[in-house]
Amino acid sequence: MKAANLKAMSVDELVARFAAIGVEQDDAMMRGAYGDNARYRRLFQQMSAVEQELKIRPRDQRRALVALYNHPNMQVRLMAAKLTLAVDPGAARKILEAIANSRLQPQAGDAGMSLWNLDRGVFVPK
Repeated sequence: MKAANLKAMSVDELVARFAAIGVEQDDAMMRGAYGDNARYRRLFQQMSAVEQELKIRPRDQRRALVALYNHPNMQVRLMAAKLTLAVDPGAARKILEAIANSRLQPQAGDAGMSLWNLDRGVFVPK
């Protein structure tokens, strides 16, 4: 995915970019026996940049990622839920619980660990 000028993007464009990155993350994880970790890390950094851009917008626009809770790709739903825990904790937790209960790996494991870390105070959303 080519670099983008995130500051010039609308909130809707940022949400679409977030979803596209999530789909690519899913693809990177499913490559080969161990996935394409280098590609995943690059995509994670890109997703983090989108999240930060949404966060610094007036009234913390990460809430716009809630629109991705029904996305057909589980990785997109997972990441949207994890990154909206600070702005919509109840709804985000329900998405994480649904993904964990699906037992579809690797996202179910990630969601389950996220819930475990939340419940024990290891992870505090900001």
